[in-house]
Amino acid sequence: MKIYDGLQDFTRLPHAVVTSGTFDGVHIGHQKILKQLVDAARQSGGESVLITFWPHPRLVLHADSRDLKLLSTFEEKAELLASFGVEHLVKIPFTEAFSRLSSSEFIQQVLVEGIGTKKLVIGYDHRFGRNREGSFEYLMANKARWGFEVVEISRQDVDHVGVSSTRIRKALSEGKVEEAAQFLGRPYSFAGLVVEGDKIGRNLGFPTANVEIPEHYKLIPSDGVYAVRVHHTNSLLPGMLNIGMRPTVGGQSHRLEVHIFGLEEDLYGQQLRLDLVQQIREELKFDSLDELRQQLALDKEQALFILQNYNNQL
Repeated sequence: MKIYDGLQDFTRLPHAVVTSGTFDGVHIGHQKILKQLVDAARQSGGESVLITFWPHPRLVLHADSRDLKLLSTFEEKAELLASFGVEHLVKIPFTEAFSRLSSSEFIQQVLVEGIGTKKLVIGYDHRFGRNREGSFEYLMANKARWGFEVVEISRQDVDHVGVSSTRIRKALSEGKVEEAAQFLGRPYSFAGLVVEGDKIGRNLGFPTANVEIPEHYKLIPSDGVYAVRVHHTNSLLPGMLNIGMRPTVGGQSHRLEVHIFGLEEDLYGQQLRLDLVQQIREELKFDSLDELRQQLALDKEQALFILQNYNNQL
C-alpha cells in the first residue's frame, strides 16, 4: 500500500474506487466497507483508494473533544488498512480551513480533481463537507453532475447493536475489552517501549516490564488487571497487565506494567505489543505486600485459564 501526505503527493488515477473517513480502529463496520471497496476495484480493473484525515476532525472542530482518545495510531491504522488490501492511502491534513469546504467543493476538489473517482463506497452514516452537509442522498441526487457511481454500505450490527468507534471507546473505558474485541474483530491492542521501573514486581516474585506508549492520544482501557497476549520478537506469550496507580506501593504515576509468564530476560529498550483479552479485576489497594503477592498468584492462575480458553477458541 502506498501512503501519501496530502493530495499534492497523489497522482490522479484513471479508475479510482474510493472511500473516505477517519476509520479509527478499523472495526468490523469499517471492514465491511473495505471489502466492498477492494472487491469493486478488482472487478473493474481499477485501484482502491482510502482518503483519511489527520488529526481526527473532532480534535479540530470541537473544543470539548480535545481530550478525545483514539483506538488506533496512524501507523496502526495504515497497517490494518494494508492488510485488507487497500492500495492507496491518502492522508489529508484536517484543518479549520479544510473543514470549511462545502460538500460540492469537497467532491470537486478532492474526489474528482484530486483522486479521479469513478466509484465511491460509503457507510450508511457517512457525512462530509462543511457542517456535515453532504450525504448519500445528496450524492445520489447529483451523481450525474459528478460522473461517478455511489454505493452505500448498510450498518454492521453485533447482537442488534450498531458498531461504531464511539461505542468501542465506551466499552474500553469501562474495561469491557471482550465487547470491544467483538466490534473490532480482534483483541484491542497497543504497543510501547519497555522503560526502567522501580523493580517492586521483581521483589514480589512477579517481574514486570514497564511499558510506555509514546502516542498520548492512544486510548488506554480503564484501570485494572487484564489477561494479555504479548507480541515479543516472533513469539506470542501469555501474561497479565496492570493498568493504574499501584496504590498498595504508593504509586505516584499512572503505569502499564506487564508480567510475562515464563520470560526472564531483560526487556529494557524493546518494543512490545499487547493484546488485551479479558479484564480479571479492578485495581485494588491491599493492606500489605504479602497480601498483594497472594492476589497476584491468583491473578496469574486466572489469566492462564482465560488465555488457554481463548487460544482453544481460535
